[in-house]
Formats: sequence, structure tokens, C-alpha cells
Amino acid sequence: MLETLLQGVLLGGLYTLFALGQSLMFGVMRLTNTAQGDFIILGAFAVIAGVSMTGASVPWGVVLAVLPLAFGFGYLLQRHVLNGTLGKDPLPSLVVTFGLSIVIQNLLLELFSADPRAIEVGALATASVSLGDTLALGALPLVILAVAVAATGAMQWVFTRTPLGRTFRAVSDDREIAELMGLKARQVYALATGIAFVLIAIAGALQGMRTTVSPSDGPLLLLFAFEAVIIGGMGSFWGTLAGAMILGIAQQIGFRIDPGWGIWFGHLVFLAVLVLRPQGLFPKTR
Repeated sequence: MLETLLQGVLLGGLYTLFALGQSLMFGVMRLTNTAQGDFIILGAFAVIAGVSMTGASVPWGVVLAVLPLAFGFGYLLQRHVLNGTLGKDPLPSLVVTFGLSIVIQNLLLELFSADPRAIEVGALATASVSLGDTLALGALPLVILAVAVAATGAMQWVFTRTPLGRTFRAVSDDREIAELMGLKARQVYALATGIAFVLIAIAGALQGMRTTVSPSDGPLLLLFAFEAVIIGGMGSFWGTLAGAMILGIAQQIGFRIDPGWGIWFGHLVFLAVLVLRPQGLFPKTR
């Protein structure tokens, strides 16, 4: 059972990275990005393409090169596409991001075919850390967990301790008043989305390192991200981390009972939280 819980926590680290960008975009703009999973897969394939073109033996340099491109892509997407969908009615943003999801999936199928791909990380893929005589944890999942905790802490610090975070909170609380005080809401939204896409690119790169990815994986990753955000509480970064851990542990317990029950157990936990505490376990507080 200890091994199951630890594996669930490690899986939750990956789910945290899937969900942080979604939590940020909802917290600032009240925008639910239904293409979140497909953007994660797009990030993974961007790294795969970069490694292929450069012939790099290790992918870390390519990952670092992709991050500013992801920020620029997210900034421009919000500035020129998604800003036009924001308003009291959530339907336009849902429709537009759903359309982007379809476009991304078909573009990746055209460019890379349906074959699963992976990002090679050499010995790190099989390295492990021993905990006693009978228990060992993979080095790569531990790295992913450390990145997830660091990213969550960094986002919380930005929101609570920096002028940029105060700007995000002001625009999120009351856009009209914030604009009267001189803030440019559309530019603030674009900055938030740019940061969210950096998190998405990191999630995609680590997903490609941990397992294989294919163009059709996006909807499942969106589901995991959405469930983690709902379980933890919309707009709460530490809540998102906790929700992802709960989801990962629930799935690992399900896998332990029966290999076909893992994903289903996670859905049951999500449904229970949605019914009993729809605001999430650790909702954002003002």
C-alpha cells in the first residue's frame, strides 16, 4: 500500500503540471480552455520535432528553447483570438477552444501520423532511487514531482508577492475598476496566457519523457487536468496540487485492485467531490 500511495503521489505530480495552466487561465480570466490537453501534446511534439531537427542527444536544451516560443504563442493567441471570446457568456470561449482542439489534433496527425512518439532522456528513463530493500522510485517521476511542486510554489509566489500578481488579482476581481485605475485588461490576460503556455509546454515535454504521446491523447489529458482543478478548487494553485495528488492516488489504488479500474476510480473520486463539495476541497478565497 505504501508503494501504491507513493506511485499515486508521483503520478499526481504529472497531473499537477497538466492542470496548472488551466487553473491560471480560469483564475485570471474565468476561461475554461477545452484545448488544454491538445496544447500539452503540441508542446511534446514541438520538443520531439526540435530534437529531430537538431540531432540533440539530450532534450533539455530543446525544452528550454521551446519555452519562450510557448510564451509568445500563448500571448498572441490570447491577444488576437481568445480576448474576443471573453464575456459573461462562457459559450464563445468553449466553442473556440474546442475548434482549436480539433485543428491541433488534425495538424499533428498530418505532420507526425498517428504513431506514438517519445522523448528520449537516456539513463534517466530507467534510473531509480532505492528506499529500503524492496521499494524503489523512478528518478524521472521524482524529477517531475519536484518540478510540479516548484511550479506551484512559483505561481503562488507570483500571485501573492509580486506587482504582476497583484495586477492579475485586480483584473480577475473587477475588470472594469482595474481598467479605470489604468490597467490594460487585454494585455494582462495575454501575459497570463503566455505564462500558462509555458507551464503547458513543460507539462508536454515531461509527458513525452515519461511515456509515449500521440496526436489523439489530448482529450484524456484535458480530462485529468479538469478533474484535478475541480477536486482541488478552481483558481487555487495549492488546491490544484492537492487535487492532482488525490486523483493520482485514487487511480493507483484502482490499478492495484484491478488493472482496468484505475481511471474509473479517479472518475469516481471526481464525481464524489462534484456532488458533495462542488466548489472543490480547497477553493480560492479572496
